[in-house]
Amino acid sequence: MSELNPKLHDIYDEVLRRNPGEAEFHQAVFEVLSSLGPVVNKHPEYVNSAVIRRMCEPERQIIFRVPWLDDNGAVQINRGFRVEFNSALGPYKGGLRFHPSVYLGIVKFLGFEQIFKNSLTGLPIGGGKGGSDFDPKGRSDNEIMRFCQSFMTELYRHLGEYTDVPAGDIGVGGREIGYLFGQYKRITNRYESGVLTGKGLTWGGSQVRTEATGYGAVFFADEILKTAKDSFEGKRAVVSGSGNVAIYAIEKIHQLGGTVVACSDSSGYIVDEKGIDLELLKEIKEVKRERIEAYAKARGGTTRFVNDGSIWDVPCQIAVPSATQNELDDSHAASLARNGCKIVAEGANMPCTPAAVKLFSEAGVTVAPGKAANAGGVATSALEMQQNASRDSWSFEYTEQRLAAIMQSIHHRCLVTADEYGAPGNYILGANIAGFIQVADAMTALGLI
Repeated sequence: MSELNPKLHDIYDEVLRRNPGEAEFHQAVFEVLSSLGPVVNKHPEYVNSAVIRRMCEPERQIIFRVPWLDDNGAVQINRGFRVEFNSALGPYKGGLRFHPSVYLGIVKFLGFEQIFKNSLTGLPIGGGKGGSDFDPKGRSDNEIMRFCQSFMTELYRHLGEYTDVPAGDIGVGGREIGYLFGQYKRITNRYESGVLTGKGLTWGGSQVRTEATGYGAVFFADEILKTAKDSFEGKRAVVSGSGNVAIYAIEKIHQLGGTVVACSDSSGYIVDEKGIDLELLKEIKEVKRERIEAYAKARGGTTRFVNDGSIWDVPCQIAVPSATQNELDDSHAASLARNGCKIVAEGANMPCTPAAVKLFSEAGVTVAPGKAANAGGVATSALEMQQNASRDSWSFEYTEQRLAAIMQSIHHRCLVTADEYGAPGNYILGANIAGFIQVADAMTALGLI
């Protein structure tokens, strides 16, 4: 608690008391509160009005049973969640995660992060998150369809284009969004395109939405480089994960002149000194849905697969952790710093532990926090909502330009805010304060609700 302003101790104590056992949520709240010391010193009204306490309490938490039949005719039961955290700026907006690790604490951590991430985009969207402990890995398309239909049969009553607009996350891609939207349309008898984002391009989806989170993280890192009068040209990068975010982060880094030499999945990581062959990686992970080792076998040559150790032992100048929360700890941070890493752009939500962030700070490594660096996905979701509302469809080039402009704006807000509050170049503090102030001022304007 020594890192917290004394005015915030009681608020954090209350979060711990009211949300026992939710370690990820505690971590996310502490990370934001630890940045707000300069703000509450300058604006004590944020404490006196309890706006910070209210911001730490979700507006609504929904937990429900999801029964479904597997291909053997056996009944399976999962648990579904939707945390509608804050709607001061607009309808709740945030993805659905299908993964065995999902429980209320994970969903609350993600929803809390989403409040500030969505605020930073400058678009009118509030923060929420949802998901289930369902594991789509190894399940047939029919099993996934039946699960999604059961999940939406309960969740639909809480959704709407002006109420709550989910998207995808880990375990929820275009296939799952299709099944979810189909069931929503069937139940409501409405083609309400704006109620889900990440849809297919032929039925209301947006160009660049698939690429947006990965592209956005790289756009943000590029802005950091430009601030230092540098570029990606000739830079060596490592990207953890090999899903949607990682694949398109790799693609954009290559387009900007860098070389990604390593990526991973839960079974291990590959190192390809020639640079990741993106088309082969897409075939392995998106078409064949195989493990990352299959890439090394298909690629041959000097490419190697490593099933122990850490991807963060691979030397690089730019790291983009894009797998999951707390994947990069202080020992990994020490390895990256020792091997010459200068920028860590968080493609996932909170992938660096607090100890890793502290070590990076001491080592002079710039960290772009997820709530800023990976905001490209939700920003493009909001652009998809705009197109749905106007019955319009934009080109890839135009949508990518909009995304790039939003990421440039987020970078500028973080940098300017960090300067204003006495921490030049501290993107974590800048992102937390800039996102907080916009939401807090909106909550204040709306009265005690």
